[in-house]
Amino acid sequence: MLNDKQEKFAQSYILHRNATEAAKAAGYAAASAYNQGYRLLQSDEITERIRELENELETQVNVIEELENQYSFAKANGHTNSAIKALELLSRVRGANTDVHTNMDEETLESAIIGCLNVLGEERVSALLVKCDFYEEEEEDDSPS
Repeated sequence: MLNDKQEKFAQSYILHRNATEAAKAAGYAAASAYNQGYRLLQSDEITERIRELENELETQVNVIEELENQYSFAKANGHTNSAIKALELLSRVRGANTDVHTNMDEETLESAIIGCLNVLGEERVSALLVKCDFYEEEEEDDSPS
């Protein structure tokens, strides 16, 4: 049986998906919220309660579809930061479903990557490419032709 703070932590964890924030919302001191959140997530009783609460949640909103719409709108209107945030949230939502990642074919993965690259833009993508292990900058030939 969970005490009041532990129950509030479990409920807050469902909303925040962050143990520190959930601990603060449950009434634990801000200075110890990180440690308390970690400790609470180690409890089988609390993680079981979190699973129960997740199973009870019902929504009429198709979250993935709504986030995809937000991404498309932000991308189409040049709102790069909002588009990136929508992609981040999509990855979190889909991260809960491991089948999405294991069943993704190469073409779907490439399409997702291209979408991300388009949001970032040519300049940012070029800056990121030079950080890749496989990137080799072409050396300019200074010898006369």
